[in-house]
Amino acid sequence: MTRYVLLPSPLVGAATWRPVAEVLRAGGASVAVASTDGCTTPEQVQAAYVAAVPPGDGAMVLVPHSNAGYLAANVAAAVGSAGVVYVDAALPASTGPTTLAPSELLDFLAGLADEDGVLPPWTQWWDDSDGLFPDDATRAEVEADQSRLPLAYFRSAVRPPTGWTARPSGYLAFGDTYAEELERAISLGWPTRVLEGGHLHQLHDPAAVAAGITELSSRIA
Repeated sequence: MTRYVLLPSPLVGAATWRPVAEVLRAGGASVAVASTDGCTTPEQVQAAYVAAVPPGDGAMVLVPHSNAGYLAANVAAAVGSAGVVYVDAALPASTGPTTLAPSELLDFLAGLADEDGVLPPWTQWWDDSDGLFPDDATRAEVEADQSRLPLAYFRSAVRPPTGWTARPSGYLAFGDTYAEELERAISLGWPTRVLEGGHLHQLHDPAAVAAGITELSSRIA
């Protein structure tokens, strides 16, 4: 039996993965969803991801979303993951350190931070975030799970393990939000799939996203 560990972005929390977790469990998979509640540094977030991995037999696949993609290679090395399915996720550099936000985003975030260097909740970063959610109830659930991270988090850098791109991996993209990462995954020879939707498409169509994860995990097995 495949074991999935779903890694949410530390900005939005576990609520973004719960509907997909329910679908995967209904299909017979073992599923854990990491919580990064209270984490404010990359080291704390990585430790929370590692701690979410339950003991058990069978292949274990990490499924990072969004910013969690930066840390997934380190987590995979720490827990001996059989593979990683990146879902509309950032990717670190193949070698060397990677800052946890691209330079243009860092410039934008610098203008959002308060006098203590703390950012507002993620849904307040954007003028129009209503389209990210299927309904008001889902939005409220996600917003209740959000963390406020310091700007320093995104100015930090992660250094993935040498040769991390050779670990069995797949990439599931939602539309073209992470078009560059999708192209990179293709160039690395990873199996890929694209679902049309926004960055939180897993909240709109958890069944399709669960099917995409299942398909890609079987292709990298």
